[in-house]
Amino acid sequence: MPVVLITGAAGNLGSKLRSHMEALGWTLKLVDRDDQGDPSIVAADLSAWDDGWASLFKGVDAVVHLAGNPSPRGSWASIQRLNLDLTQNVYEAASRAGVARFVFASSNWVVAGYRDEDEPLTPDLDPAPVNAYGASKLFGERLGRSYHERWGLSVVCLRIGFCQRGENRPGPQMEMGLWGQAMWLSDRDFCHGIERAVLADGVGFSVLNLMSDNPGMRWDLAETRRLLAYAPQDGATPLSPD
Repeated sequence: MPVVLITGAAGNLGSKLRSHMEALGWTLKLVDRDDQGDPSIVAADLSAWDDGWASLFKGVDAVVHLAGNPSPRGSWASIQRLNLDLTQNVYEAASRAGVARFVFASSNWVVAGYRDEDEPLTPDLDPAPVNAYGASKLFGERLGRSYHERWGLSVVCLRIGFCQRGENRPGPQMEMGLWGQAMWLSDRDFCHGIERAVLADGVGFSVLNLMSDNPGMRWDLAETRRLLAYAPQDGATPLSPD
């Protein structure tokens, strides 16, 4: 069983992933800026380097990096600290500790500039972020490539679809209209995708799409299926609001 460190463990995605991995019997190290009173979570500001929290990465097989400002409306000041400085620190800590696999939570905001077009959204499409958040996720992907090429860290960057807080039902109530619905990612498929990203063999560096198998969507899952053996179980057709 792998030892996995999850950053952002108290957040929306981190909480869902924690439950899934605990059910698998995996050993977890949980880190978040706010432990929310949970003694299993280590409270740490990862945006400021500290040898204390960095020591948590020792003996870890894989890091799943979910921490950061998740808002596409985040200010440059916030994004710089929580998505740029913080992400670089986490990559560095993983590399120094000899972690084998790094899973980076990227975003479809990296290609949001194609929102009004109609070509397939493949992972090798030229990036087109439209805000500070999307640019920070592109930075995280490129930083992963650098750590792989220089230090041999295996990095899987997942452009995660729309996995809502709470019940996470697909439908016209979702933000971002049909675009948001088309990239819906169920809790089950999210957890399965991360699980496969941790376990997959032979991955050096890759940027991959991760959403449910939504009929008619533009996001191409072919490489995700091939490299990770990702097999989404859910999917929903976008519906126009009444």
